[in-house]
Amino acid sequence: MWNEFKEFINKGSVMDLAIGVIIGGAFGKIVSSIVDDILMPPIGKLLAGIDFKTLKYVIGTQTGEDGKITEVAIKYGNFIQTAIEFLIIAFVVFLIVKAYNRMRAAAPPAPPPPSEVLLAEIRDLLKK
Repeated sequence: MWNEFKEFINKGSVMDLAIGVIIGGAFGKIVSSIVDDILMPPIGKLLAGIDFKTLKYVIGTQTGEDGKITEVAIKYGNFIQTAIEFLIIAFVVFLIVKAYNRMRAAAPPAPPPPSEVLLAEIRDLLKK
């Protein structure tokens, strides 16, 4: 079982997946920063100075164990911001996949290995 596990881990697809997850996590932070720090402030300014993070619908209050009164709210502003981040990430992934497919379609097929060429010649000679 240990040898099977080592073989599984050493496969290239597992390493590619791990690298993709790490890069994806870093990319998510970059997109969050773009949305939080670059896109949302001008959009909030256009909408009369609204800060999307503070948008919420208060549905009541509750008293904590320490006697503090806290509000219970639906924070739809955070949802709007997260939805914008998702759309940006989805669009960038779409562009990456589109570019990858275009490069893959443009690349000429690899020539067959010499052994296959020889086998094809033998097959053709046998047919005659």
